[in-house]
Amino acid sequence: MRAVIQRVKKGRVIVEGRCVAEINKGLVVLLGIAPSDNAAIAQKLAEKIAYLRIFNDPEDKMNLSVRDIHGEAIVVSQFTLFADTSRGRRPSFIGAAKPEHADPLVGVFAQLLKENGVPTQTGIFGAHMEVNLINDGPVTIVMEY
Repeated sequence: MRAVIQRVKKGRVIVEGRCVAEINKGLVVLLGIAPSDNAAIAQKLAEKIAYLRIFNDPEDKMNLSVRDIHGEAIVVSQFTLFADTSRGRRPSFIGAAKPEHADPLVGVFAQLLKENGVPTQTGIFGAHMEVNLINDGPVTIVMEY
């Protein structure tokens, strides 16, 4: 499981001209699922992200989590995080899970993030999405389990 976590001032996902997810201060999580990923891995990653101290405290140090600031999250499925560009010029996505495995696991991850105290919305799996955000910092962290 790979995640690109972006600390944002605002985030939103648009599908076919319609806003399907929108948050203020919080996290936009781009999530890639591998064939070997499972709910236990999703639990570890969701817990880690919920408590990750990447928001500034009153002394301007990264010392607060998204939970601490009462922030929100948007989770966007992104199989392209498993792109293999080692050969040729066209990426291969063979390392990404098939939709029938990935789709439910993205939902499990989003639910686990909610259960860890982070109000969470999602994009629409498999849809062409426009992801708009204002990266705060910028702070972008890549995690893999």
